[in-house]
Amino acid sequence: MIKQKNIEIIIENTGERKRYPLGTTLLEIAADIKLNLKHRAIGAMVNNSLKELDYAIFKPKTVRFIDYTHPDGMRMYVRSLSFILLKAVKNLYPNRRLTIQHSVSNGYYCEFYDEPKEISIPEIVDILTEMRRIVDADLPFVREEILTSEAIEIFRIQNGEDKAKLFENRNLMYTSVYWLDGYADYFYGYLAPSTGYIPIFDLFKYYDGMLLRVPSTSDPTNVAPIVLQDKMFDIFREHKEWSEIIGVSTVGELNEVNRKGKITDLIMLSEALQERKIIKIVDMILGRNPIPRIILLSGPSSSGKTTTAKRIEVQLQVMGIYPQVISLDNYFVDREKTPRDENGEYDFENIEALDIELFNQHLLKLLQGEAVEIPRFSFQTGQRSYCGDFLQMRKNSVLVIEGIHALNPRLTNQIPDKEKFKIYVSALTALCMDAHNRIPTTDNRLIRRIVRDYQYRGYSAQDTIKRWPSVRRGEEKYIFPFQEEADVMYNSALLFELGVLKQYAEPILREVSPLCPEYAEATRLLKFFSYLLPIPEKNIPPTSILREFLFGSSFKYH
Repeated sequence: MIKQKNIEIIIENTGERKRYPLGTTLLEIAADIKLNLKHRAIGAMVNNSLKELDYAIFKPKTVRFIDYTHPDGMRMYVRSLSFILLKAVKNLYPNRRLTIQHSVSNGYYCEFYDEPKEISIPEIVDILTEMRRIVDADLPFVREEILTSEAIEIFRIQNGEDKAKLFENRNLMYTSVYWLDGYADYFYGYLAPSTGYIPIFDLFKYYDGMLLRVPSTSDPTNVAPIVLQDKMFDIFREHKEWSEIIGVSTVGELNEVNRKGKITDLIMLSEALQERKIIKIVDMILGRNPIPRIILLSGPSSSGKTTTAKRIEVQLQVMGIYPQVISLDNYFVDREKTPRDENGEYDFENIEALDIELFNQHLLKLLQGEAVEIPRFSFQTGQRSYCGDFLQMRKNSVLVIEGIHALNPRLTNQIPDKEKFKIYVSALTALCMDAHNRIPTTDNRLIRRIVRDYQYRGYSAQDTIKRWPSVRRGEEKYIFPFQEEADVMYNSALLFELGVLKQYAEPILREVSPLCPEYAEATRLLKFFSYLLPIPEKNIPPTSILREFLFGSSFKYH
């Protein structure tokens, strides 16, 4: 009789080293040990790579189980919940298609793809009831590797042309398809083992559609509270209209335009739509009586604030207004004075990372007509210096102040509101993988930041990814609470940009070592780029927001 070979598994959650037979699944290991997780394990990091719990182990591994409080665990939760929603709609309305769109108001906006798009309250109640039935049944999510040609045929039969187009450009022989009680779908990423793992959710009537509500990151035992974001929703709706004008709303459609050699037309149209929005914003500023003396421009990391400020500056000059632009980045305190977060890392998103006292001294002097020398901050050295950059207001001058804290009332509390015009900028991409797989706007910004930090600040992708959770926490605390107070919102996302950033980001991401925790995130982003055909940058104008993260801008960045 041949003795069963055992392999050693290191469980990072408990510090244990245990031996299991070849082919033991993560689910079986999780059942064998006492995990110190707050909630039920939904997935695991195996050698710093995310895996589903049905993953079978055949070699020695290091395993760290995660629940849905972990960012990757939450993504697994949301994907699984989305599949449950889609299955419920399929059961109730077999001839209708539901689209899962952008994240807004602490949920995910959904509406019917076909007319009528509006979802009634009785329909929402029926869908929610069916979802809870599916969860109570604890049905398994089954992943199957099938020929890509067969997957394309399955989705074309199910009226999923968006998914078929997505697969056609990957050049892979096999594709993963998920099944739930006889219904097939595809998700960019892993799912939970079964529907019983997804107990916390809700649906809420929202505009013409509904909001899919998910667990709160601060209190995961309850759904996140609804925070009305009417202005944010309007921007998403505006960008969706732009997508319809251009004829591109999914990665598959973008790849098709690229493959047909029509990408230059798409670039020109996308840039023209953004410039039209800039002009509209300037018209709003000049429509005020009196014209505001201070234009505050805020937004999260890598949203394109600097280029937006410079483009607004140009359009103001066209109208005879002379803007003086100040970047709040130059008012960072020296590195050793920067506050630290709960992990001991520098907290650049904290408003105390700015020299508020010096900024206000300069602001008041400028408004009184005095000249001030603006400091210059170096991210490489972490030090502030003075290089003779003097600024002074003149007749018909306005101040344009850009930075992540520009809308925080503490920054300009001595200035009356009537003298301020507030602009919020973010990269709110309306491009989706397909009708059921959205591209998070945070991913758009993270990719921009990885490329920019590598080229301009000397940071590796590992450095940027490691800092990103701290950046996101700072945004939630110091930036997002003020976004709805803006007079206008500006979406800096470009439909084609991820195809351009692909060729820059991929080699940077491949440098991330498999030995570090950031490897999982780098792998996830590399998988995302595998769906996109590369787009050459040669036809991107020098005034494009994208040039802020690449080279070749006609604007000067300190």
